[in-house]
Parts: sequence; structure tokens; C-alpha cells
Amino acid sequence: MSAAPRPAVLLGTQLVFNVGFYAVVPFLAVVLRDDYLLGGAAVGLVLGVRTFAQQGLFLLGGILTDLLGARRLILLGCAVRVAGFAALALAPGLGVLVLGAVLTGLGGALFSPAVETLVARAEAARPPGPATRSSLFALLAVVGETGAVLGPLLGAALFGWGFTAVALSGAALFACVGVALVRLIPAGTDTPSHASARARADDLRSGLSLRHRRFVAFALLHAVNLLAWNQLYLGLPAELQRVGAGPVALGVLLAVVSAVTITLQIPVARLARRLGPRVALPAGYCLIAAGFAVLAVAAPMAPPAWSTAPALGAAVLLTLGHLTVGPTALDLVPRFADGRPLGSYYGLLATCGGVVVLLLSVPLGAWYVAASTPGPGASLPWAVLTVLPLCSALGMAALLRRMPTRTAVPA
Repeated sequence: MSAAPRPAVLLGTQLVFNVGFYAVVPFLAVVLRDDYLLGGAAVGLVLGVRTFAQQGLFLLGGILTDLLGARRLILLGCAVRVAGFAALALAPGLGVLVLGAVLTGLGGALFSPAVETLVARAEAARPPGPATRSSLFALLAVVGETGAVLGPLLGAALFGWGFTAVALSGAALFACVGVALVRLIPAGTDTPSHASARARADDLRSGLSLRHRRFVAFALLHAVNLLAWNQLYLGLPAELQRVGAGPVALGVLLAVVSAVTITLQIPVARLARRLGPRVALPAGYCLIAAGFAVLAVAAPMAPPAWSTAPALGAAVLLTLGHLTVGPTALDLVPRFADGRPLGSYYGLLATCGGVVVLLLSVPLGAWYVAASTPGPGASLPWAVLTVLPLCSALGMAALLRRMPTRTAVPA
């Protein structure tokens, strides 16, 4: 097996990546609105293109990880994100700014599947432990969420000097972490130098996840998780508008989500490991469905002012479901791959989520207009979002009946 970086290196890398990302990207909408005077639809389009450049290209990043090696893709992704942040900072016009936004997404599409591949390898290299031990993927989620909390605080502190200072700081951070990872990630992490290009291509063809029908079905079923998670930012504002709450309430709810993630991810992941994926995954999707069901029931009613209890209950249930299914699904990927290269598998898992989000965000966004005021039509988006994870729960239960118990991680 190829050399694997120390888990602390991978977890620290994820933390710094998220701090740098969330220090810059959340303020991009402010710049598009205030400096370029774009309307809400145009701002949403630019941010949607940036998101799709990341999620939609994860499969490409995964394939390149299998072909070129995880270490090279992580370093390349850092370089591309540095270029993206520099373009955001120095953009002479809107076109370059959009290009910079796309490059920031592409950088994530390159290094994220590579990081997940190395995490799977490091997890396989850990000495055997109890079934309740936290997986590295659970720890990865905790440090990632911690970075998502710290990043906007750093960006807000720098924003007084202008967005240029914020974006250049992000570029400098990714440049520094890229230089550090040259030394911290062993050169042996990549495909051994004696392997021929033809051998690597053969490995890629044998491991390409699109050929694995059961895994494609798994990835499509799991795409509901990312769709549901995105509703914290797309759908919850409509629910808060229905009850007369504003941006402050949304900020409080998102802070609650971060607190639940940081404090409960480890115990939830341990419980999921003890239950096993055949139980944990359907249960997690049912928790997600329950969160949307709360909103579907509450939406037609005329609430008292600032009655945010349904939104709070939904946010907590969605988060608990996400904490259950996220690390569990990532842990299962090596079982599907069964010794084949992992990059394209992790890439496809993320790309399916990105495509589903892109396809369904448009109709959901239209339905949320009705959901922002009490009435019979207010339940429509929440009812649809209740049904989808229930379908995933049923489909996943059927798919995992013959799941292999052996996990093989490729060299």
C-alpha cells in the first residue's frame, strides 16, 4: 500500500481549507450586489455556477486522482484556488470576477476527492479498534464545520480593508498550505514512479465508478443528503419569512446547526458505526424526512409572530440526519470499490449530489415563493422534500442487503 499521511495532517488540511474558503466566498454575494449592482437572480446565477464548478466536476477530480495521484491533485487544487482568489481580488471587471469564482470551485473539485481518498487510506491503515471508535470521516466533518464557523469571522475582520484584502488573504493562506503539504504529504502517496502510464490507465478503467451500477444507484440515493443540506440556505429563509422572522433568526439557526455538528458528530458517528450502515443510513434519511415533515405540517398554519419552533426543530433533525448518513456513506465507498482506485468513486458521489441540487433548486426556489406565506400551497416544497429522503431510505435498505463486509483499499 502507498504511504499514507498522518491523520492529523489530513484533518489540519481540511480545517485550513475551510477557514480559507469561508473567509472569502460568503462575501462574494455582497461584492456582486454592492460593487457590480447585480440583481438577486444574477447573483444567484453566479454563485450557482461557482457551486456547480465544484460539485459538478468532482468526478473529474476523482478520475484525475486515480490517474495522477492524490498528492499531485491536492497540490494542483491549491494552486488553482490561489489563482481563483487572486482573480477575485484583482478583477478589473465582472468577467474576471466570475472566472475567479469558477476557479475557486474547480480547485475544490480537484483536491476534495483526493483528500477523501487519503482519508480512506489512512482509516484502513489505523490499527483495529472498537466498533464505536470515531471514523476519520466523522472527525473530518467536525474540523470542516469548525473551519466553516471560523472562516466568516476571519473574513469579517478583514472586510474593513475591503474585499481585495479578504481575497488576497485567502490566496496567501492556500499558497502557504500548498507549500506546507509538499513536505507533509509523503511523495509515496502518489502512484509509484515505476508504474507505467499504461498500467495507471488500466487501473483507471477498471476502477471507474460509472461502470459500477450498484454504486451509481448508491450515489443517486445519497444525493438527497446534499440536496437536503442545501435547504438550510435555500429553504429556511422562506420558512422564517412565513413566521415574520428575519436574517438575525437565520444566523441564530445556522449557529445552532454548527454547534450541533461540532458537539454531536462524534457520538452520532459512533452510534452509526455500532448500528451498521444497513440500519444507520435508512435511519438517517428518515431523520431528514422528519425535519421536512415538521415544516410541511406547520407551513399552512398562520403562526404567532416569531414562532421559529418549526424551523428550529427542522434544522436540528436535518443536521442529525446529515451527521448520520454523511460519514457512514463515505465509509462505505471502499467496500463498493473493492480494491479498485477510489478517486472516481468519491468524485461520482459528490457529483451526483451537485447535479441533483442543480436540477431541483430551480423548481424548489419557485415553490418557496408560496411557502413564504401561510396557505395550502405553502406545504408543497416541504412535502416533496419529505418524500425524497423516504425514497432514499427504502432504496438504500434494499441496496445494502447484499453489501460486502470486506473493505479493500487500493495501493
